[in-house]
Amino acid sequence: MSSLSSMATPLPYCPISAASEALASDGGHEARAAIFTRSEVVEFILDLAGYTVDQPLHRMRVLEPSFGGGDFLLPLIRRLLAAWRTYEPDGDALSDLADSIRAVELHRETYSSACRAVIELLLREGLRRDTATELADRWLSQGDFLLTTVDGQFDFVVGNPPYVRQELIPAPLLAEYRRRYTTLYDRADLYIPFIERSLSLLSKAGCLSFICADRWMKNRYGGPLRGLVAKHFHLKIYVDMTDTPAFHSDVIAYPAITVISREKPSTTRVAHSPDIDSAYLKALAEKLLVKSLSNDVTSVREVACVANGSEPWLLESPDQMALIRRLEQQFPSLEETGCKVGIGVATGADKAFIGDFATLDVEPDRKVPLVTTRDIMSGEVVWRGQGVINPFKDAGGLVDLHDYPRLRRYLEERRESIAGRHCAKKSPTGWYRTIDRITPSLASRPKLLIPDIKGEAHVVFEDGQLYPHHNLYVVTSDTWDLRALQAVLLSTVTRLFVATYSTKMRGGFLRFQAQYLRRIRIPQWPDVPEALRVELSDAAKKLDVAACNQAVFKLYQLNEEEINAIGGNGK
Repeated sequence: MSSLSSMATPLPYCPISAASEALASDGGHEARAAIFTRSEVVEFILDLAGYTVDQPLHRMRVLEPSFGGGDFLLPLIRRLLAAWRTYEPDGDALSDLADSIRAVELHRETYSSACRAVIELLLREGLRRDTATELADRWLSQGDFLLTTVDGQFDFVVGNPPYVRQELIPAPLLAEYRRRYTTLYDRADLYIPFIERSLSLLSKAGCLSFICADRWMKNRYGGPLRGLVAKHFHLKIYVDMTDTPAFHSDVIAYPAITVISREKPSTTRVAHSPDIDSAYLKALAEKLLVKSLSNDVTSVREVACVANGSEPWLLESPDQMALIRRLEQQFPSLEETGCKVGIGVATGADKAFIGDFATLDVEPDRKVPLVTTRDIMSGEVVWRGQGVINPFKDAGGLVDLHDYPRLRRYLEERRESIAGRHCAKKSPTGWYRTIDRITPSLASRPKLLIPDIKGEAHVVFEDGQLYPHHNLYVVTSDTWDLRALQAVLLSTVTRLFVATYSTKMRGGFLRFQAQYLRRIRIPQWPDVPEALRVELSDAAKKLDVAACNQAVFKLYQLNEEEINAIGGNGK
């Protein structure tokens, strides 16, 4: 292949190619989001895909779209050679195997290192050096999987696609990705278009087996990809890797293994938190792949209708799902009952905008007392005296700093950190705005405050004196009594709703975000009997979660089976 330096006429500058080249040349493991998969998990994923030595693998094609250091590539080569020797003991390696593998890696140095590892493996397996070198050249390519040409279709696509946030992708490259891939929606990470393209390359009855973050299966940005899977593919297997050391380094978001095939949709086989042990995973793969699941198998269950358009994938136990569906059919959503879910203020420069309320040297009407997550750790508000600068008029728009000399002086002293924010650069004349508008009337409203990430619901009543910080979600209501609503939100029923629709974080924590809180179903307030209103409110005031549960079970008229499905008496 000719290098750029050998060409007579330089190619014209292309911002997309330049951005891709920058990613190919730069960055360590962290910058490239390189996460290394444990060998036991790799073998498990290959088993689930059906890439096994009892198959004539040399007559099939496998794709690894981001091979990195070779975590998947080297094991699948070993399997390919073992199968080939069984089926073709007198075969010619180059002619028989040249089209069996295609593998792509963007990072040039990583590509070169893996290429050497492949050649060394082939040499250890007894192939001649010229054959090993030629096969490596045929199998491996350096480039951007989302842009490069990949010929033909594949019976298997396996691997661990890169987990890269959008803000780390150069703008021209991100724009080109968006043009090519319809699933790159909202704040989707890079593994989303990797899955889309990989699915498009599957042959008839072909199978994709990936391990990656599970966020797309439930959150907003995963909607288009879920819709694609529901329309054209079959979610065959899902293995939740919660609390399992699937990688050689810690990850914040939990991974999951998905096996998706180009077949007619059917039930999904589901397993949770397997032991990372070769023998255990081998046996689990057999159970997940068996034609008919026997009743005595407890580590695997079947779930129907998981892929339902772009809706979040609900993979919890059938009895919990039945309860969720019953409540969704019977009751309106939280906001349909007159409640509103929001989030506190983001400033973009907390050190500049937030400080001790009493000593913030601005006009009295230009600061608002602020409540943060640290103020509510006990379950009640214990205000530490923080305040936030308010640069907005009550009617909207920024105040004129000439009308507020103390505010002007305060902001000018901190101009460097405030004006350096993205929102300030976008609108230089409004350089002193907070990212979110501050509406002081919210401070005076009674409200429920909920931190984003928690293991259990942490819902705190605030009587209408403080403005919420960005890490707090806020629930207000013109209809429901907030103390009674607090009892509902503290209950195991709410936790079930959030756990069903939220992605889990490391340590088993859930995201109590607005998009998940809005999924909660409750009765209309006029439909709640007076005695039950009092019971709910009293339980919340005492922060007695067991009493909250008992009252909420009555509110939803849960039967004994439904109560057992969410943890018995909830104590």
